[in-house]
Amino acid sequence: MLRPLSLLLLRLGTGLLLILWGGLRLTMPEAGPGLADKYYGGLASASTVQVGFGALEVALGLLVALGLWRRVAYPAQAVLLILATLMIGKYLLDPLGMWLLDKEDAQILFFPSITLAAASLVLVAFRAEDGWSLDSRLRRG
Repeated sequence: MLRPLSLLLLRLGTGLLLILWGGLRLTMPEAGPGLADKYYGGLASASTVQVGFGALEVALGLLVALGLWRRVAYPAQAVLLILATLMIGKYLLDPLGMWLLDKEDAQILFFPSITLAAASLVLVAFRAEDGWSLDSRLRRG
C-alpha cells in the first residue's frame, strides 16, 4: 500500500509542477523569455517557443499526473526535469552565493530541482509497480 501511494504522490507532485509551469508559459508568455534569458542561457527565449513549450509541459504533466502512457511520459519527464536541473547547475552548486554567484544572484529556491529530477527517475525505475496509475487500471504497461 505504501509503494503505490508514494508513486501516486510523486506522479502528482511532478506532474502538477509541469502543469503549473506550462500554464504560466501559456497564460503569461511575456514572462517566459525573461526567465529563459536569466536562468537558462537564453535557450528558447522567443515567446512563441515559450507558448509551444508551455503546451507541451501541460500535456506531459497531465499524462504523468494521471499515469497515462507511462512508457513515454515518465522518461520524457525525467529528461525534461534533469536537463532543467543541469541548466541551473551554478545555482545548485552555490545556493547561498558564497563562491560562484553574488549574494544578489543566489537562489536557494532552485535547490529542490535536484529532488524533482530524482523523483522523475524513481517513477521511471518503479513504473511497473505504479499500481494506482490510469495505465494500470486500463491494464496497459
